[in-house]
Amino acid sequence: MITRRRMLLGTTGVAGALVVGYALWPDDRLARADGLAAQPGERFLATWIKIAGDGLVTVMIPHCEMGTGTSTALAQMAAEELDADWSRVRAQIAPADALFANGALAEGFLFESKNLTLSSIPAFLRGTAADATGAIARYMDLQTTGGSPAVRMTGVYGIRISAAAARELLVRAAAARVGASRGSFHTAMSRVIHTSGQSFGFGELAAEAANHRPSAHPPLKARNAYTLVGASLARFDIPAKVNGATIYGIDVSPPDLCYAAIRIAPATGGKLRSVDEASAAQMRGVRRIVRLDDAVVVVADRFWRAQKALDALRPTFDAGKKAAVFSAALRARQVSALGGKESTTTDLTVGRGVDALGSHVIERLYHVPYLAHAAMEPVNATALFRPPRGLEVWGGSQDALAARAFCAEVAGMPMSQVIFHQLPSGGAFGRRLPGSWNFFEYAVRAAMAVPGTPVKLIFTREEDIQHDYYRPAVTSRFRGSLSTDGRPRVWVNDYTTVDSADTEAHIIYGVPHQAYRAVKIASPVPTGSWRSIESSWHGFFVESFVDELAHEARRDPLEYRRALLAHKPRHLAALNLAADKAGWAAPLDAGVGRGIALVECFGTIVAQVAEVEVAKLGSVRVRRITCAADCGAVVNPDGFRAQVEGGIIFGLSAALYGAITLEHGAVVQRNFPDYPVIRLADCPDIDVHIIESDGTMGGAGEVGVPPVAPAVVNAIFAATGVRLRELPVVNAEIARG
Repeated sequence: MITRRRMLLGTTGVAGALVVGYALWPDDRLARADGLAAQPGERFLATWIKIAGDGLVTVMIPHCEMGTGTSTALAQMAAEELDADWSRVRAQIAPADALFANGALAEGFLFESKNLTLSSIPAFLRGTAADATGAIARYMDLQTTGGSPAVRMTGVYGIRISAAAARELLVRAAAARVGASRGSFHTAMSRVIHTSGQSFGFGELAAEAANHRPSAHPPLKARNAYTLVGASLARFDIPAKVNGATIYGIDVSPPDLCYAAIRIAPATGGKLRSVDEASAAQMRGVRRIVRLDDAVVVVADRFWRAQKALDALRPTFDAGKKAAVFSAALRARQVSALGGKESTTTDLTVGRGVDALGSHVIERLYHVPYLAHAAMEPVNATALFRPPRGLEVWGGSQDALAARAFCAEVAGMPMSQVIFHQLPSGGAFGRRLPGSWNFFEYAVRAAMAVPGTPVKLIFTREEDIQHDYYRPAVTSRFRGSLSTDGRPRVWVNDYTTVDSADTEAHIIYGVPHQAYRAVKIASPVPTGSWRSIESSWHGFFVESFVDELAHEARRDPLEYRRALLAHKPRHLAALNLAADKAGWAAPLDAGVGRGIALVECFGTIVAQVAEVEVAKLGSVRVRRITCAADCGAVVNPDGFRAQVEGGIIFGLSAALYGAITLEHGAVVQRNFPDYPVIRLADCPDIDVHIIESDGTMGGAGEVGVPPVAPAVVNAIFAATGVRLRELPVVNAEIARG
């Protein structure tokens, strides 16, 4: 039976329906919450909000810290709705416990996948819907950081509303204390103030406030009343990173720590065949040699000693069926599959689709390779196995709650016996998401071999690059027809996929006849999420083909796009701003070109103009990237700008240099000399312009990546007349005449 009380209980909120004080929960759950996350004198008022007796407001963050500024942005959203004194606001990463499962994330992804908004759900059902997503989040162990969801989902659907509910509870407590109407109070600078001038600090009211019920729909601030959201406030995490105080997973050092080095079968699916234990077992500091099905691990008192012993083992592996896998053959297989009909899924048809193609068809083929994550901190984890007490794990994860469940499964024990310590990540970009946790599995298995001893397993850079979960290699075939005025009349796109059809392939441009087909081809190596996921390759494919159509029509690429965006004013505004700030029409020297690209992903529209210089012998230097981004409302402009800049650099590294290749089923690349990234001396000038619009809040962490590659290759074409349809740029022959 659905009661009003049940409709109010849950983990997050839609329009306030699910945000409740912890005092309304059953006693055992309230006690667990206090034991997990409340310090003496603190009181939870709403799901993510706790207030101490001295007035300090702490915002619980159900995301990992990996350099994106998430904690600061979400705290800003909470402080805005609370009317809190920013100097008295802190952020804390939520524990890896079902109590802090992120139902707001489940809601956000549900709304996005179904193209729903808050108003799509009737008010009387919102509590029930949010209660269900809270339960889903707990069932799925959901504390995910990936897909740029923190501000646009957790913030919008959860923390903002939780803070509004907490503020309402504080006002109710003050009204009850004074015996006055709630409407005679307002809040400012962490105080509840009566019209008479009498006021109370948040800390004074916290205990009483927790005894009141929130309404189903706590009032939210109007955007024009914001004072904190939209301000470039200093990030909480920066000082500790600057002075070296931040403890990453690789820094963890519990008492009696041992280190583990690992050598994994070069080919995916390969098996460990033999090791020479005789000499390695006697080496100084070696504690244990652990044979696994596909790897061997050495546990020692120092990581260097573990590595030396690992080398002395001289392990050999069977490659299995993957020994016949080569990158060139994989690419040929993808091209062949696009020409056939097997395993093809019709994604979307607009108008007459492929049937509208005429006699003059423009056909192009594009390809992108596998890419590694190459985060600055190689993946690692520390584990302590103490039977029968349980398992304790330290590490950086993009889903702490799911990581805890995963480690419990590896150890063969209930989740209640596993403690997971979530730590900041030195970069992640998808490598630390569920499905990519080989490092957690190996760490737990190594610890199980030496019970009672904490073991830190570290992938060397070589192991990290050669045993990653890669961005897929993808091939895309386009066919198009132009009208007599040069505008595209038909747009047909067949592309390979390792999973399902990609909505990211669907274009924003006005083309009357469109058809999309996905061809599923299993990957011979593990694949996973990579910064901006499907948008990273479809952005390159689509914006390259648009440029080619503009050339076929003998039109300026900017003007061509403008004509196709008459129905998309926000996209057109971003395009125009980027072009204007880049000086699109200004003359350039010989060998220098400008290219433009426009991609919408994760709710944010990004246009970029790349200015590229190509030397006589073909070397490429990206001189400048000008970017315009519309993410609706911006929480922290400096933080948003920094994320877009970081995405541009990340995407530029991939566009210019990134490629993982396979020979005999094994990854060829080993370290930065053969998998390079942009260095400081090669970094272009980057100019990011933020557009404030009436759109819903969009993401920031990934949106700078997709337009980079097409903008650069379009600029290379403008400079040289050489069209690149395959990445990375470094592999192309583009010497100009």
